[in-house]
Amino acid sequence: MKEIKIAVVGNPNTGKSSLINAIAKANLRVGNWPGVTVEKKEARLSYKDYSLYFIDLPGAYSLTPYTIDEEIARDFLFLEDYDVILCVVDTTNLERNLYFVVQLMELEKPLVLALNMFDEVKKLGYKVDPALGAILGVKAIPTVAVREQGIEELKNALVEVFEKKLIPHRLAYGEDLEVLVEKVVNHLKASNPDVEKISLGVVFKILEGDEKLLEKLNLKFDKSELEEMSAHIRKVHGMEISDFLLDVRYGLATGIARKVLQRPEIRRRTFTERVDRVILSRGLGIPIFLVVMWLAFKISFDVAYPYVDFLDKAINEIFKKWVESGFKSLSAPDWLSSLILDGVIGGVGTVLSFVPVIGMVMLMVTLLEASGYMARAAFLMDRVMRSFGLQGKAFIPLIMGFGCNVPSVYACRTLDHEHERKLTMFVVPFMSCGARLPVYALFVSAFFANHPAEVLLFLYVLGIGVSLLVATVLHKFYFKGTGGPFIMELPPYRFPTLKNLAIHTWLKLRHFVVKAGTWILVVNVIVWMMLNLPWKPEKPEDSLLGKVGHLIAPVFKPLGFGDWASSASLLTGFPAKEVVVSTMAQIYGSGGKEEGEGEEKTLSFKNDLKDLILTFAGKTKEAVLNFSTLRIATLSAEVPEEGKGILSELRSRFTPASALSFMVFTLLYFPCMVYAMTVKSETGAYKFVLQIVLVTLVAAWIVTFLVYHFAKLIF
Repeated sequence: MKEIKIAVVGNPNTGKSSLINAIAKANLRVGNWPGVTVEKKEARLSYKDYSLYFIDLPGAYSLTPYTIDEEIARDFLFLEDYDVILCVVDTTNLERNLYFVVQLMELEKPLVLALNMFDEVKKLGYKVDPALGAILGVKAIPTVAVREQGIEELKNALVEVFEKKLIPHRLAYGEDLEVLVEKVVNHLKASNPDVEKISLGVVFKILEGDEKLLEKLNLKFDKSELEEMSAHIRKVHGMEISDFLLDVRYGLATGIARKVLQRPEIRRRTFTERVDRVILSRGLGIPIFLVVMWLAFKISFDVAYPYVDFLDKAINEIFKKWVESGFKSLSAPDWLSSLILDGVIGGVGTVLSFVPVIGMVMLMVTLLEASGYMARAAFLMDRVMRSFGLQGKAFIPLIMGFGCNVPSVYACRTLDHEHERKLTMFVVPFMSCGARLPVYALFVSAFFANHPAEVLLFLYVLGIGVSLLVATVLHKFYFKGTGGPFIMELPPYRFPTLKNLAIHTWLKLRHFVVKAGTWILVVNVIVWMMLNLPWKPEKPEDSLLGKVGHLIAPVFKPLGFGDWASSASLLTGFPAKEVVVSTMAQIYGSGGKEEGEGEEKTLSFKNDLKDLILTFAGKTKEAVLNFSTLRIATLSAEVPEEGKGILSELRSRFTPASALSFMVFTLLYFPCMVYAMTVKSETGAYKFVLQIVLVTLVAAWIVTFLVYHFAKLIF
């Protein structure tokens, strides 16, 4: 079966991801581009007699790169071997998208246009001439990705252009450029006799002076020749070649758009424009933003949290009971039984029970992104952010940090200046990611069950406040520089389909689940070993972990929680914050094990299944009732009447003030090793990562000290 390698490209916000999902379905694979942490999506599927291999390139406005995403797209299109280009076009913004299409045509590769969002074009009263494809020498297929319309026609067009080797038409660039093109081609052939084919795109890259790409292409070209050509353009047109070429391309795009696109004479105000008059207004913009954030916060916790109790029961009670029974029947050694029950199930299981809350947070972030509101939030916050040394675009990575700090680092690529990117990466750790939620849930359940909303809101607002304060200081003394103007596309409001929401939410949530199954599992096994060496100490504090905890405990004494267990839990939280809870589960779980150790646990699959079904139904009812109230009602976990278990242990070791202090320190100190590796990959400097570790630790200690001593006056 012959393979057709297809490069999928397009401007941001054209529905490219939705189209890839519609084409690939379950065949989608997600990884990273080599050497960078930019997400790479690939899909393979069989169609007719071919294997279609799709490679989704990062969104780009131009092949003259200004961001890492655009550089990756440019390098792939000029350097890699592929058969067909599939360009996803936002047909409601045809003229702007055609500028990118013109550049793609210069590559002289078979090209297919997916005229996406064609349903919106019809609603706006626009008409696109079917002759667009014939004019450009490409295949142009109307599609509606979210409804999977036009997908079969698109796949058929990809096969057709491949079989017929259809190359786009050569557009007329004007006499001045045509003369220069001929000179460059002749010079290249003379200097590089081994080069068989020179595309128009390569010629224009030489004229633009893209030395980085030319070096990768290994092409020889006399710079003095280029200077002579530049001098001619400057003399005749009064501008550099790159600017002149930009004007010509935009002129071509505008001319094509006028030829094929008909707009109604009386233009109706669109739904997006009507909504933006309210959403972006000076008086209502910020209050509406706060309401949206509160609503997302409420849904994330009130709907999802009851299911945490359900998963906790399923994993840490029923599943653990059956595994324990299996070990007993096999007469497994004590160390293996303890490792699996306490280290793996007790540790990782406790973390996994919080998947519903983290998944719902990811869903809310995905919904706000896909609907187009997140871009508006960045626009609204630009003025506020600039007073702290950041620009409005930085708001998006910071907000994404509420889901996970790692993709926030990826999102910093959209910032134009290096000092802005690094500054934003520096303060992202102060945003409360989903990994901290298990810690909050545990302590709020134990100490603040009557005021969960107030405590959680305090933590989230404190994280934002500290990030902005640190950003101000760093901008003034370390990351100096003037930020560029805030230019960002505001996509039209759209209602994402449930399928797309599910796919993109899962892609975000999968990071947490995979981390729980690998990184967190490894750390929990190490914690178990440290807690049980020397083998089975009389008291947990006599273990290796206990001794390390005792060693660092004095550092935390002024913060109100200077005992070995809490200190050791924070230490194990360095690799991943979720491990803080699982470490406590192992430490405190070992303390209360002896009393119930001799009890024989009855096994009944029928009863356990019935118990799970009834629990699930009860928690679903609780979620519905929670959402019907105006306040955030969750995180008041039920505590067993016997007062046993981890919550009672926490209450005996912490006060409300020290519990709040512990949560604040967890919020502010270094997030995780995956974040560290991501920052190292993006910046290429371990020194930068170490600076972030130092600053977050110092800031966490100072702020926690202040919070603790102030909280003692209240509680």
